[in-house]
Amino acid sequence: MHASLSPLRDGDAMHVLVVEDDPSIADPLLAGLTRAGFTVSHAATGYAALEATDADCVLLDLGLPDLDGIEVCRRLRATSDVPIIVVSARSEELDRVMLLELGADDYVVKPFGMREVVARIRAVTRRGASAREGAIELIDAGPLQIDLRTRRVTVDGDPVELTPKEFDVLALLATEPGTVFTRQRILETVWDAHWYGPTKTLDVHIASVRRKIAHPDWIETVRGVGFRFEPPPAIPGA
Repeated sequence: MHASLSPLRDGDAMHVLVVEDDPSIADPLLAGLTRAGFTVSHAATGYAALEATDADCVLLDLGLPDLDGIEVCRRLRATSDVPIIVVSARSEELDRVMLLELGADDYVVKPFGMREVVARIRAVTRRGASAREGAIELIDAGPLQIDLRTRRVTVDGDPVELTPKEFDVLALLATEPGTVFTRQRILETVWDAHWYGPTKTLDVHIASVRRKIAHPDWIETVRGVGFRFEPPPAIPGA
């Protein structure tokens, strides 16, 4: 079993794992990140990346020699919530959408500037830290329970298996019951602050969450605007 990457811990220096097989790109990137104050490590293959531990953010190239970066992203996200920023020469919209749906937090197209990469790293880790440091740890909505600390969801006491992005969408909506969240706000909060692609990926995730919680009426579509979480009624006598 591959060791899972851990999220940023309070008080620790930020550790960035660079997954890149081309030394002409990896060497200056490692040097630049070190100058920016990060602790950095390097993996030249997909399997080496999967064996790495204790990274607070992963910069992931897609064109790896042993394992496609898309598969590396999928496997990393299956075991960890560590922020993943894809760094690739592939600029097609389909690639970006696919990676974001698999759980990548951001996507930077080569060639890139060091300032941009540093800004993206700080943005995705700041969003993750804000979520962990929120005052609310448990959302209690009658039969629906969302534990923000352990990222567990139950309906009528039964566990609901959600992907990381599905959990983030549900948790975001449920933190403000009755509030209408625009599509753009959800995409910018859960996926990418610079999101400019299609919103179909959000519809796919909303549909999946509705199906998994088995109560589609709890997430209401506000036509032309976005979505609203309508809390289920409390269990009598609970």
